[in-house]
Amino acid sequence: MNDGCWWERRWFALAAVLLSAVPLLWPTVPPLVDMPGHLGRYHVAAHLADSPALQQHWAYHWRLIGNLGVDLAVMPLVPLFGVTLAAKLVVLAIPPLTVAGLILVSRAGGGRLAPAAPFAFPLAYGFPFQFGFVNFALSAALALLALALWMRLARERRARALLFVPIALLLWVAHCFGWAMFCLFAFGTDLAALRAEGRSLPAALAAAALRCVPLAGPLVPMLAGGASGDGSLGASWEWLGKLYWIASLLREQGSAYDLLGAILLVALVWLGLRSPALQVDRPLAWAAAMGALAWLLLPYRLLGGAYVDMRMTPYVVALLIVAIRPRSKRLAGPLAIAATGFFLLRIATTSWVFLGAAAAQERAAAVADRLPRGAAVLVAVREPCRGWSNSRLAHVPGLAVARRDIFENGEWTLAGQQLLRDRHPRAGTYRADPSQMVYDPGCEGAEHDLPSTLRGFDRGTFDHVWTIDLPPANLPPDLVEVARSGPSILYRVVRPADKRLPYPPPAH
Repeated sequence: MNDGCWWERRWFALAAVLLSAVPLLWPTVPPLVDMPGHLGRYHVAAHLADSPALQQHWAYHWRLIGNLGVDLAVMPLVPLFGVTLAAKLVVLAIPPLTVAGLILVSRAGGGRLAPAAPFAFPLAYGFPFQFGFVNFALSAALALLALALWMRLARERRARALLFVPIALLLWVAHCFGWAMFCLFAFGTDLAALRAEGRSLPAALAAAALRCVPLAGPLVPMLAGGASGDGSLGASWEWLGKLYWIASLLREQGSAYDLLGAILLVALVWLGLRSPALQVDRPLAWAAAMGALAWLLLPYRLLGGAYVDMRMTPYVVALLIVAIRPRSKRLAGPLAIAATGFFLLRIATTSWVFLGAAAAQERAAAVADRLPRGAAVLVAVREPCRGWSNSRLAHVPGLAVARRDIFENGEWTLAGQQLLRDRHPRAGTYRADPSQMVYDPGCEGAEHDLPSTLRGFDRGTFDHVWTIDLPPANLPPDLVEVARSGPSILYRVVRPADKRLPYPPPAH
């Protein structure tokens, strides 16, 4: 491991793994879109038993489902670090685990780290991670590590079969889509090996499927009722959206910069597959082909979850990139330098973006200091039509769940996908995500506007209203502004019996 070119040595691999954590070191809360909402859920799971305020709003019952990766990792750390730091430490580990997985997969596929591999390392911060799909991202990182082990043990099939029964279950518990992605990649690598042995395609397909039978263990809890989803297929496709996900490979903040990066990676993949100066490791190419086929066929929405196909995009591209090797040694050095420079550039810009995004989330969350502990808050967040820039504010009120034990209507409570449940049936349609989203007029999926939301919510359930990035227009007379911070405005619902009651001072 210490022999060979500089990018093939242990120090380079260790430096790449450590550098991938840099963007998450400074922010107190990882500034991902969904992360504040996840933090609220972790807080409920950890403190529901000792908080009467939480008990009046939430229920949480542990059971086996395929969406528990970060949730399970956070809980043992809470007594040592508290919920916020425990969650940060677990999420901070995901990009390094992803980069480590890519390094090991590249070595398993070609014997040494491919000089082009650092081009793939920024995909650890790809759009699924930026969106805050942390359970999936953790499962995907573990899937890459598992794939490297699967390839290493290719000649020890009996031992591999026994070992991967629990590994497959672990991947599924972290997130069912991560497990499914690993199964596709593992099947692809074995299919490549069987074809290289000279077997016909039908025979190779059958043999590869048989070798993957030990990975099917999670089907047992899924069929027994532990599957993610709401019990219905609920599938819908957005075919043109798949091109958008390719363009969004590195989507972060600046459209031109991110898009140029994505074009570079796609061009690199094309050259790797087509240029006579480059070649691609066959096992990883077949694994990526299985992933690409599934990505093409997968719907946008499935089993109540959205962005199903989008999640796989960066990992399929990453597999192809770490498999690219030059046929000439002369090209290897310049390719490694260019790849490392690209990685360092993206780490620097991601760190800068995260600093600003974290500050913006905290500014928007500052009004929560004026909330009484245990308040019930109707949240309304402006959601523009699909665009490149992301304000990362859609779930900011989740921070108030963690800090003030409140109820808010932006948490996820879908049966089969989460263990969190609310205790407010009278809230009607304003009980859970995405009821907090107020889409701009003309957006697809726009169901209600701010005036109708403010007129129609149940005053018996909610005692406060929190708007984010929405102008205070046509307010009902029973809403009184309490605080503002950044794009946030907090209102109190004034009932006839409490019009003269003083409002509590800011929380400390």
